[in-house]
Amino acid sequence: MLVGVVEPGPKVLYRENEIGFGGTAEAILDRLAHEVRQGLEAHPQATSVGVGIPCTIDFERGFAVSSVHLPIVGVPVRELLQERLEMPVLIDNDANLAALAEHRFGAGRGTRDVVMLTIGTGIGGGLVLEDEVYRGTTGAAGELGHTVVDAEGPPCFGNCPNRGCVEAMVSGTALARDGLVAAQDHPGSALGRRLDAGEPIDGRAVTEAALAGDEAARAVVERAGRYLGVALTSFANIFEPDVIIVGGGVMAAGELLLGPAREELRSKALEPQNATRVELAELGPDAGMIGAATMAAGASVAA
Repeated sequence: MLVGVVEPGPKVLYRENEIGFGGTAEAILDRLAHEVRQGLEAHPQATSVGVGIPCTIDFERGFAVSSVHLPIVGVPVRELLQERLEMPVLIDNDANLAALAEHRFGAGRGTRDVVMLTIGTGIGGGLVLEDEVYRGTTGAAGELGHTVVDAEGPPCFGNCPNRGCVEAMVSGTALARDGLVAAQDHPGSALGRRLDAGEPIDGRAVTEAALAGDEAARAVVERAGRYLGVALTSFANIFEPDVIIVGGGVMAAGELLLGPAREELRSKALEPQNATRVELAELGPDAGMIGAATMAAGASVAA
């Protein structure tokens, strides 16, 4: 959980990270409310709360509909947090809010249409179309991480019933899976030596080995980049945005991942969509928090 107090601008006045492991929906909301209260005690001038959650959202009702990674299916998050905090609360998908922040203050500032992917343990997606967050009929739109890029690919993670989603091919979890196979197939590689030493093969280890020049790790990252490019091609063809912004921890791989993705986009997308800009996010891990504050501040002003 990342909790902050943010002034327009944006200026982060307070920032606190809390790491949790599992738990029930009630426990998660109790912990979140506790962390928010800490921020409010430090800055009592705050007037509203915005919350970004990695799940599909019924925006109007403030419901968490379903989540691949959290036990918050059908939970009225807005209502429960308002009861705990006794303040106005808005909730949205975390990647929607990251896209809003990047559109207003980051790599998408000055544009009208933005597609954003956040690539970490999973992959989130957000859309800003004609300067407004696009949420779809109920608020669940923008689940770009579950765009299928290989119909015969491996099963997706968590509660997703599909195969070959871009999340299943490009996320940190996917890099860990494919990195383990590479370590087993190439025992003399950096990944193979790591496996032999009993050290974990996770997405970060694969990325670090690739950046250090390990060929087996580079092949894993470049393959993921090509699958990412397949997804970007679809997004460019469908939306023709001003820019596609890519963020999240996996983007520590930089051009090793983004280079192959851009090549796929240039060679596979229709013209002129094949010229769509692809940029790294600028706001880092604070993007979702800044977007949540921006949403909450806008609602407060409107009220």
